[in-house]
Amino acid sequence: MNLALHDTGLTAAAAVPDLGRLIRDDHVHGSLYSDAAVFQAELERIWYRTWVYVGHESEVPNPDDFVLKSIGPQPVIMTRDRDRRIHLLQNRCPHRGNQVCMQAKGNARTFTCPFHKWTFANTGKLTAFAFPDGYEGQDMEALGLGLGRVPRVASYRGFVFGSFATEGPSLIEYLGGAAQTLDRVCDMSPEGEVELTAGFLQHRVKANWKFVLENETDGYHPAFVHASIFSAVQSGIGALYGPRSTALTRDFGNGHTELDLRPEFRRLDKPMGWFGTSTDRLPDYAAKMEAAYGAERARQIMIDGVPHVMIFPNLFIAEIQVFVLQARAVDDTVQHVTALQFKGAPDLNRRLRQQTMGSVGPAGFLLADDSEMYERTHRGVQSLQPEWLYLGRGRHRERRDEDGHMVAHATDEVPSRGIWQHWRSLMEAA
Repeated sequence: MNLALHDTGLTAAAAVPDLGRLIRDDHVHGSLYSDAAVFQAELERIWYRTWVYVGHESEVPNPDDFVLKSIGPQPVIMTRDRDRRIHLLQNRCPHRGNQVCMQAKGNARTFTCPFHKWTFANTGKLTAFAFPDGYEGQDMEALGLGLGRVPRVASYRGFVFGSFATEGPSLIEYLGGAAQTLDRVCDMSPEGEVELTAGFLQHRVKANWKFVLENETDGYHPAFVHASIFSAVQSGIGALYGPRSTALTRDFGNGHTELDLRPEFRRLDKPMGWFGTSTDRLPDYAAKMEAAYGAERARQIMIDGVPHVMIFPNLFIAEIQVFVLQARAVDDTVQHVTALQFKGAPDLNRRLRQQTMGSVGPAGFLLADDSEMYERTHRGVQSLQPEWLYLGRGRHRERRDEDGHMVAHATDEVPSRGIWQHWRSLMEAA
């Protein structure tokens, strides 16, 4: 795979430790979460090599719209040009390295560096520079003096991914079996589209990004970590993660994992029960869904609900919210979170916004619980003993589903084992 990392100057080559000594079948050495050298190698071999989720097309709906995003620690400007094409640009002037965009979002055909007034189109092309007589006889375009571009950009159902690798698997190949979870998300809209328009909250934790990654599809912790909020709101959610639950964990491969709650929702057989409500309370939404999909299909969609899926390495969809993980340092991770919004469903969207604020807003309980666990765990793995973390739960009852994906009980650690298997394959790749 040709990465062209030396051309972009993203990172120096980072040494990878002997992973055969640090990863066993059901054990992971604690240093893989806390070693800064490992994090630098992850940037090179994962964040700057694989497909990484960047943003959603609905965040730049109009020509010349832009929004600031990131790929790991790298700031990225996601733009839509006048021809409606989406670009991912690096926020760095090629002259002296100044950032050319400081606004979180807006509408602009050009970006001008405040240092020496070099100006760039929202495609990244250099269009003007101050006092041009100083560059007489120089072919500025031939010198490649535009904004750095993420070389590969692709979108699936409106979800935009970027890759710094100039070659490699296509996005659909990378998503594999997990692509159908994004289909299921979009099917919750009577118009088949998601809109991420509610704005993002940012939650920063002093913890390694892999603790967050693994936790997103860990069905073993909710009954304990979130017991207070589950009992306070009497939601019944805790039972989904109990020993009698019929829900499943799933490893799609390529690091993509899922907590599949559909078996429980289908057992209850109640449209919109996944959301703690009923179609009687959302009559307009239910009517639009039936008109769009037919009564039988709409009923099944509304029973199954939104998936609980983690697209490696950074896109997490959790029923009512979208989380985007940003790995900033070995012990510094930001979760950008927003309420899911479904095109053509204003009544449902209002409730989604309200529940998002209650669970992960500034005074929300849910993410505060998890954040405390992330930081405690990161501090804990820096203790000398025991050196290893055990990930063997449910090994005896894992099996292949009808599509060939590994599954087990909702509380089993199939996702963590799948994540680490894929992590190792990326870290050891030439």
